[in-house]
Amino acid sequence: MRVHRGFAALPPEAVGCAVAIGNFDGVHQGHRAVIEAARRQAAHGQAAHGQVARAGGLGVVTFEPHPREVLSPATAPLRLAPLRRKIALLRDLGVDHLFLLRFDRALMAMPAPEFVERILVGRLGIRGLAAGEAFRFGHRRQGDAALLQEAAAAHDFAFAAVPPVMADGLPCSSTRIRVALAAGELALANRLLGYPFELTGIVGQGHRRGRTIGFPTANIAPAAERYALPASGVYAVRAGRCTPAGKVWYPGIANLGRRPTFDGDRLLLEVHLLDARLDLYGQRLDVAFLERLRGEVKFPGIEALKAQIAEDCSAARRIHDRLDA
Repeated sequence: MRVHRGFAALPPEAVGCAVAIGNFDGVHQGHRAVIEAARRQAAHGQAAHGQVARAGGLGVVTFEPHPREVLSPATAPLRLAPLRRKIALLRDLGVDHLFLLRFDRALMAMPAPEFVERILVGRLGIRGLAAGEAFRFGHRRQGDAALLQEAAAAHDFAFAAVPPVMADGLPCSSTRIRVALAAGELALANRLLGYPFELTGIVGQGHRRGRTIGFPTANIAPAAERYALPASGVYAVRAGRCTPAGKVWYPGIANLGRRPTFDGDRLLLEVHLLDARLDLYGQRLDVAFLERLRGEVKFPGIEALKAQIAEDCSAARRIHDRLDA
């Protein structure tokens, strides 16, 4: 996948794509439906009036930073994934070209018709476009699906307004996933995402308490001020690290919280690998949350904590055995 951060010198193969447009925070099931609609346009090569269009790939147009981080930073939603993770998810979906539009005051002030004519048609030369039914863009969010449908007819490109993906009678949305994570409803959040929720960070030096009680951990300080986090508690996880041969995943268990048994005051993600002992200090670790085992508890002493961790590890092993079967 090629990532394009500007339009000054796009390669010829980046022009003429069928594109999906949106914020795509989390690249969840609803976003994937929009991308699949653009993929069908790219595969069929059909213009708005049924004429065969020139060949082109599958593209995604998205905004960085998130528009609400510019419009109202104090109330902007927590992100489900950093940009690095979003790029990886889109690459895994087989997107050919990712167009990152810098969302600033100039772009915010651009009228919706001008955005279509100058960027989508003039710069990208799109031959197909897919967006969610509720997608809004342009100055004062005046651009909508109806405007895009008119533009498609005027500029001869295909357009699909994609309805929301429903789950349990409600739309799949980034907001709903954030709420589910905060409530500890990891199974629902993962179902809406279509994959296990992940946190990523650099392993730092801890107090080595886990090592002294027989459960050494890799300690990560999550960026809680910008990103959505699961509820505090204990989880069955997979931990991934990059090696020269590619990313290697290890079964594990993790505690996300403030360690009340030790009167901790700092939010920390502590990951214990079930079947490996590795020196991970200074390395980036990707932590995929599989199932929530329990909430965070303050124990009366170390022995009670050790006994519970042993039970948690056994429960996590059963989950990993089931998922690997």
